[in-house]
Amino acid sequence: MTFEPGARAAWHTHPLGQVLIVTAGSGWVQLWGSPKQPIRQGDVVWIPPGLKHWHGATATTSMTHTALQEQLDGRAVDWMEHVTDEQYRS
Repeated sequence: MTFEPGARAAWHTHPLGQVLIVTAGSGWVQLWGSPKQPIRQGDVVWIPPGLKHWHGATATTSMTHTALQEQLDGRAVDWMEHVTDEQYRS
């Protein structure tokens, strides 16, 4: 999946966790209750099961990643509210 500059996913969780493999560009990942962290080409990020988070591009750079997650009881993701501009900038 490719995120254009400024684009980001909504807050969400995965019942069995998620692995992100950043294949190009740079972006951000933020786990609920923690500051956002930079991610860059070559990074591999593990997000534990049920942990609310978002990920996306920086404001000036696109970011491409492969996301791996498994289904539990037929679902792989639970989408929540959108990441606000204020949350994205902080």
